[in-house]
Amino acid sequence: MPSSFKNQTIKNKEKIMKKALLALLSIAIAFTALAPAQAQDQKVLAIIDTAIDSKVFPQVIHEVCFNTYTPTCPNGQTAMEGPGAANLSAWPKPNVEGAWHGDWMVKAALKTDPTIKIVFIRYTEITNSGTYRNDAMSLIRAIDWVSKNAGKYSIDALSISQSNITTTMLTQCITDNSTIGAISSLVSNNVPVFVATGNHSRSDIVGWPACFSGVTGVGALQKSTSSLLESKTNSGPGLDLVTFGAFEIQLGRLNATFPLAGSSGATVVAASTYLKNNTFKTFQEYLNSLPKVLINSVSYSRN
Repeated sequence: MPSSFKNQTIKNKEKIMKKALLALLSIAIAFTALAPAQAQDQKVLAIIDTAIDSKVFPQVIHEVCFNTYTPTCPNGQTAMEGPGAANLSAWPKPNVEGAWHGDWMVKAALKTDPTIKIVFIRYTEITNSGTYRNDAMSLIRAIDWVSKNAGKYSIDALSISQSNITTTMLTQCITDNSTIGAISSLVSNNVPVFVATGNHSRSDIVGWPACFSGVTGVGALQKSTSSLLESKTNSGPGLDLVTFGAFEIQLGRLNATFPLAGSSGATVVAASTYLKNNTFKTFQEYLNSLPKVLINSVSYSRN
């Protein structure tokens, strides 16, 4: 075979190989470009609460823990991020007040919409001996973390089912510029913040942090009617949205159920329902589209 023919044959093969490599590279680039877009399409709810056993929730895609006084994060420190961060090293008995609250919130969210993904931030200090503390500074750090990481984890909404009505904490809704800024950042980026108004039977106030401007304060409707609030729901200025929040929730790992109710359940249900049903570009458009219910001469959105 003439050398010139051989050379031409080699050149043709090289061209074919280059075309094949370019085609494979194009496919790889296209897949890389599509992957983040597909990740962003999943509905992600951030929940700030007590603690969870994340091993039983494959829907939890990230965990964070903040403590202030007692270092009870699973790593033995006051902060932790990553797999297992929201867990307890040893789960206390169910009668330890509030310890299972985060577990119930995740279950209520998944009952409302099983397709959502969850970023869970534990802010509660719970020791193996059963001592329990909800600290405001830890919750403030948790809200700030969500505001700074909402884009990174494609967070679409934040749910906080915690409430405090002490004068000191209610004053923070006006003076705590750090949290005001964090909430403003979330809302301006179309990440609504759903907060329980609390269960203190108050008609003149809503609890902290529902009293912050910009959040959506959530109250609970009675199970038997869509026009009456549960008697303990705080219904002062700052209550914006009402919904049913009653579920029979499995009590942790036990073969028993717990009748979840109140503004806690209503809040996580409202947030999950928003992720499930929203078809609007902005949360305000979604809120405006909801039916209204008149309770004690005041009109509230209902979902």
